[in-house]
Amino acid sequence: MARILLTGATGFIGRAVRPALERAGWQVRGLSRDVGRARARWHDLDWVEGDVADPSACARALAGCDAALYLVHGLGGGADLRRREVAAARVFAAAASAAGELRRIVYLGGVAPAGAASEHLQSRLAVGEALRSGPVPTIELRASMIVGHGSLSWLVVRDLAARLPVMVLPRWLRSRTEPVAIDDVVVALTRALALERTDSAWFDIPGPEALTGKQILEETARVMGLRRPTSLDVPLLTPHLSALWVRFVTRADWSVARRIVVGLEHDLLAESDRFWTLIDHPVRVPFAEAARRALAAEEREGLPVRGAWGVVERMLATH
Repeated sequence: MARILLTGATGFIGRAVRPALERAGWQVRGLSRDVGRARARWHDLDWVEGDVADPSACARALAGCDAALYLVHGLGGGADLRRREVAAARVFAAAASAAGELRRIVYLGGVAPAGAASEHLQSRLAVGEALRSGPVPTIELRASMIVGHGSLSWLVVRDLAARLPVMVLPRWLRSRTEPVAIDDVVVALTRALALERTDSAWFDIPGPEALTGKQILEETARVMGLRRPTSLDVPLLTPHLSALWVRFVTRADWSVARRIVVGLEHDLLAESDRFWTLIDHPVRVPFAEAARRALAAEEREGLPVRGAWGVVERMLATH
């Protein structure tokens, strides 16, 4: 049985893609900095302890593997974020080459914006370039907002839609993006492993619709059965200032919410959707259906929103 190294195995994407990998016949190995915690939750997975920035840990994890999924992104900030992320990617690429048997790396990154990229997007694009520059053929997939329960960008959208009956409309909510359902991302990742090509390349994996931030919030409110929020046009409210009120409203970690908002200053649109044709997956999940699935998954988890915001959500739902 072919073996694959799944980095970021305990994260949102890693948890979603693992069952699909196993159904496709892969024997999955996970890399975690805290194996004890990871094994306690997923005891049936083959775990290796370590970090992608550690050459010896990468060597141990990649030994005997035929492919690797690189789903690691730093959650911190700082002026050296890009340098640290690229350095780790280069360590991983070198270890993959030294492993000898690895035939492909698949990396999930971010869409290149129409204007200047934020620090976070610059880092993601640079990591993709570093991996593709290595000796092991690498397929870089670029997604914008991924819709699914557990996605931090979806959490920001879900909380804003559920909690703000009146919404200020800064200029960044006019920017367009192509949200993609986690179900489609899982298909893209698994089929990229079998793509018949021997070189490195990158592909956008857009969702089926181009939506503004305002449209995303309005559609999310509609799917939740809420009245469409009233919008107040405040074009001078910059992404940096907007992040302050987003911090107050959403449960997402402040540093994460800030990066998401700042990254929406420009359109995040795919150059092409041809990857879906290459993998014979032309029909993708519309945003409204992806939102419904995310909300249903949240409900199945059975963890109600508590505190003041829980009261606010219940009041808005009632009305």
